[in-house]
Amino acid sequence: MNSFSEHVTADRRLVVLRLLEQAPDYRGNAFLLQRALDGFGHAVGMDRLGTDLAWLAEQDLVKVEQVGGVSIAALTQRGLDVANGRATVPGVARPSPGI
Repeated sequence: MNSFSEHVTADRRLVVLRLLEQAPDYRGNAFLLQRALDGFGHAVGMDRLGTDLAWLAEQDLVKVEQVGGVSIAALTQRGLDVANGRATVPGVARPSPGI
């Protein structure tokens, strides 16, 4: 059985993917992602967000680049598939039906 913190982490990763899905060019900087996560009940520090983005990049769900000291995340096709529930990755929550 998964712990509560594992459920929270999996949900937060899904929310990041869903936010990038809605972003222009499927890209977003870490500061905007952090603010948007807060609105979804995931108040996290920049360190935690950076760790999540690195993990998502390791899973080939996002690509992360540094521009002027700011992390920019871009959704990959695989990340889009996970965000829409067409693919699953352990460690990322599945979206609810119809959402």
